[in-house]
Parts: sequence; structure tokens; C-alpha cells
Amino acid sequence: MLARAITHALVGLEPRRVEVEAHVYDGTPAFVIVGLPDRACAEARQRVKAGIASAELEFPRGKVTVNLAPAGLRKEGSGYDLPIALAVLAASRQVPHDALDRHAAVGELALDGRLRRVGGVLAVAEGARRMGLERVLCPADSAAEVALAGVEPVAFRHLADTVAYLRGEREPDPVVPPRVHDPPPGPDLADVRGQERARRALEIAAAGSHNLLLVGPPGTGKTMLGRRLPGLLPPLDLEAALEVTRIHSVAGLLPPEQPLVERPPFRAPHHSASTAAVVGGGPGIRPGEASLAHRGVLLLDELAEFARPTLEALRQPLEDGIVSIARAGGRATLPARFVVVGTMNMCPCGGRGDPELRCTCSTQRLNAYRDKLSHALLDRFDLVVQMPRPRAAELAVGPSEPTSAVAVRVAAARACTPLRRTPEAEELLTRAVDRLPLSGRGRARVARTARTIAALAQADAVAAEHVAEALAYRSPRELVA
Repeated sequence: MLARAITHALVGLEPRRVEVEAHVYDGTPAFVIVGLPDRACAEARQRVKAGIASAELEFPRGKVTVNLAPAGLRKEGSGYDLPIALAVLAASRQVPHDALDRHAAVGELALDGRLRRVGGVLAVAEGARRMGLERVLCPADSAAEVALAGVEPVAFRHLADTVAYLRGEREPDPVVPPRVHDPPPGPDLADVRGQERARRALEIAAAGSHNLLLVGPPGTGKTMLGRRLPGLLPPLDLEAALEVTRIHSVAGLLPPEQPLVERPPFRAPHHSASTAAVVGGGPGIRPGEASLAHRGVLLLDELAEFARPTLEALRQPLEDGIVSIARAGGRATLPARFVVVGTMNMCPCGGRGDPELRCTCSTQRLNAYRDKLSHALLDRFDLVVQMPRPRAAELAVGPSEPTSAVAVRVAAARACTPLRRTPEAEELLTRAVDRLPLSGRGRARVARTARTIAALAQADAVAAEHVAEALAYRSPRELVA
């Protein structure tokens, strides 16, 4: 007897239809899964057999072959447990065939028959919607995530309840909306003393989504400032929130109590992270830190300590907002449009640029440190700020302007878009191309930064003073190279 269930595999973030075919026939008892399953998927044999027995159902006594079609598409993870179990039960006449035709299914089985949530449920549900399926069988903890895709979740906590529903013996439980909790307040700009120029650059970066590089000795507040940038960004609109949620769901980072990510994400990988961890990839083409920071902030603390291949791999997302990954098992394009904040010392020992310290770095060590950062990468930073060690008087003053006040100006600037430059601004920008010099990319980035500065000032046009401030952030190359 042959039966089918529908689910989806994920290639990057894209769902691909998978038919789970179960064939039960007389022969030596065996349970085989074919169709290019990975180890976690192949181990479904044990989970499915135990889960069916725990649900007080009968596992077929003959030979059971499960084919995950198309066979050339790699199947990863434990989300195939539920569709495999349902297909086997339908093939052994314990579940009506036509009931499975109207549903997609996704979920992991515990040995006692409970249904556990898996990553990527939102993308699977979106795949079901594109196929015209209106219902998705899933664990109860995944119901709210399925609902975000515009399809009806049919959610249960146990395999036995799912089978009873397919037999027409019970209705699905109502989906209870998750309790919304306000996120805890993030770090406040009021904690940062002094560093007015760097604070201004942070405001500009937030208002125009500009990449920011903070350079200076240890202890000057570079990392503190970088961690306060997400608080200046406005909440995500629904389209952006769904994009971010899809990425975090596939990565398995979406908590059950927060089915929709509504705030810009913040990611801060360690400088020892591999290229695949930062940019994405691996055997299953999983999103990396660059994609997890989509629509938010990627903090690269100690920028020059990252491996150069990792930094060079970031050039594509910094320019195009996407990561293109090609592997033997497939090709995927992942979104990765974020604001990057880099922090670094001016030398490996941290003494360079600090009048109170003496740099002990050899010429060879200093050159190796500088070589980590290519000119092409540095050219993608719109704002470069040298941060001196604050004076005692600056540290002794009271709290500075809080995040909430700066966020109001950022929101107003994002709603204001000056569309033209004055003749004086155009002339200054043209002269800067030859005098600095500026590359074509550099000129475009200065013009864009000047437009943001004008928007913060609520100006009708970009004036020469706005271009001059933008040019001041194109720091001399010797500060960072």
C-alpha cells in the first residue's frame, strides 16, 4: 500500500516541495528511508517507530520504505518525523489518504509521541501557501509561527491527537496567541561620557543606515557606542519583521514566546568566528551572522583581529545587501542588509594614538595588522571616527543625552529625504574627488551621508556644510591602515 504526505525542504531560506512516500508490503520486517536524508533525518526511523507505539497505534509488520522525493534534494533535520509517521500510518490504513492531501506537515517526534517544534516552520508554511494548501499540521509550539504565513495551523501536542483529527474524531485546539512581552530596555547612550563626535557619527549611522568604524585606544568607549546603535533604530514594519523572522526561524533561534521579531536584530560575533559562521554556508547553506543581522546591526568588535578572508567575504553583503552561496548540494541567496559597526585599536598592542601609552609593536607586526583591512573594505565605511581617551573632566560630568531623545531625531530624519544638492554642495563634492582623493564609490557614499546629515537638520536641500561634515568622516587612511 502506498501513501503520501507533503512537507518542504529548505535551500537557504527557500522552501522546496517534498513528497514523503511510504510503501508498506509483505516481507522481512524492515524500515528504510531513502531520498538523500542527512543523519538527523535518517534517525527518524527510531523516533517514528517509538512515537507510533507510544500513541497506541500499530507500526506495520512488513517492509516499510519511505522515499523523500525529489531524491536529488538533500533533506536535513528532524522536521520530517511527523510527515513520515503520517505517511506510514496512511499506508497501513490507519489514517485516511485523502485527509493528508489537504495538509502539509512538519515537526519532530519525541519517543513518547509528543510533537516538538523545529526551525524553519515559517518558510515551510509559506511553501504550503504557495501550493494552495490552507492547513499545516504542526506542533502546538509552532502554531503562531505557521499563522504568520497566512495559513491555518492545525496544532497538537501529541501524535495521537493528530491522528484523531485526521480520522475526523476531534477538532484542532484553538491557537492561543502568544503573550507579548515588551523587550527589556537596551543599553542607553546616557551611559557614554564625552565622545561627542563619535556620538554624532552614531546618530548619523542610525538615521541613514551608514556603516561606522570607530578607531582608538582600548577603554575609549568604542564597543559601548556600538552596542547602543540598535536602540536608535525604529521598530521593523511587518514586511521587514517577516523577513527577519524567517531567517531566525531557519537558524533555530526563534523563541516560542516571540513568533515575530519586531525589533532590529543585533549580532556581535567573536573575532575567531569562521567565514561560514559570519557570512553563512556550511553543508546545509545555513544563514550566518551577516544574515541574522539583516535589517539590524552587525558589530565587529576588534575588526582587525578577524581573519582577512572573513572580512573580504563581507564585501558583497556590504555592497549588495545579499550573500550568494554556492555549494555542491545547491545554491542560495540570503538577505544580508545591515549596518556594520567596526571597532579597532590603531595597533595590536593598543598603545598607538594614546599619549599616555607607548606603542611596542614591531614594524612587521604593525604591517600584518594593517594588512587585515583592504582598501576596498575600508571604502565601504561611510563614517570613520578616531576616539581619543576621554579626559577626567569628561568622565566626571552627569549623564549625557539618552537613547530615547536621539531616537526621536533619527525617526524624524528617516521621514525627511532632501532630494537635491545646492550648487555649492555639488562644487565641494567635485573638488573632494581630486583632493582626498575619493573613488567613485567613496563619492557616492559621501553624497549619501551628506543627505542624511541634511535630513537630521530637517533641511530642504543638501548644502555645502552638510557635505563638509560628511567629508570630515572620511578619515585619513593612516588612522586605520
